[in-house]
Amino acid sequence: MSAPFHYAMCNEAFEGQPFDEVCRLLRRAGYEGIEIAPFTLAADPLDIAPAQRAEYRSVMAGEGLRFVGLHWLLVTKKPIHVSTPDRDLRERSWQHVRNLVDLCADLAGNGESNGVMVFGSPKQRSSTGGLTAAEARRNFVDGLASVAPHAAERGVTILMEALPFSQSDVVHTLAEAAEVVREIGSPGVRTMFDTHNAEDETEAHGALIERYYDVIRHVHVNEMDGRHPGTGTYDFAELFRVLNRLGYDKWISLEAFDFSYGGEKIASDTIKYLKLQEEIVKRDSK
Repeated sequence: MSAPFHYAMCNEAFEGQPFDEVCRLLRRAGYEGIEIAPFTLAADPLDIAPAQRAEYRSVMAGEGLRFVGLHWLLVTKKPIHVSTPDRDLRERSWQHVRNLVDLCADLAGNGESNGVMVFGSPKQRSSTGGLTAAEARRNFVDGLASVAPHAAERGVTILMEALPFSQSDVVHTLAEAAEVVREIGSPGVRTMFDTHNAEDETEAHGALIERYYDVIRHVHVNEMDGRHPGTGTYDFAELFRVLNRLGYDKWISLEAFDFSYGGEKIASDTIKYLKLQEEIVKRDSK
């Protein structure tokens, strides 16, 4: 039997609530970690001064939470697109990603292991400007390879997230994401698994995770319709069986897309539901 799973939650479900209050609520609910959408910290997250980054670290530590990483990387008011044929815009966009690597490392402040960056951002990576999907993918992979050394140097792992065709035409299955990871061949780039974004997968999710486990560094949990776990029909027990068997010891992070239930209820209901599934799985595996 493996050790207990480590649960985190993405902070954007707590729309407009002060950061310290969000951290307090998450810890009270039973979460160990917090995953942060940069746009929730500042209109331009790159404007967050070193002292403010240190303050965020202090708040998380003071509430007993660990910083997990960043997601929704490219949501910002300035033009960003990482696969565009516009070379100048593309280069500025990848510089933005490099700067987010620094933000991620600064928020972690752990030295060798400084969190993950979940690279979804469908609108900012999909084909545009007359490019084919293959051409856009090439620009995307080349750009990702260009920032990989900096990520590795700062102890940050950029996670190539597979997105379904309903969201993007660039890298839409776990197999494609793993192919990108292996092509780049850097410790600064790996992949992750998101239950909600697996709608185009034709194989059982557990089998996929087993096949690509060597390059998976993170798991997002949510229902297929974007609500939080326990409100739909996704088989989280089967997912946990596979993760338990493989000895998964990294983060299981809640990323809900439907905030209508309210952040506190989403947090509380989800962790109770997930821990129940975990208990059932581990009891049955004895």
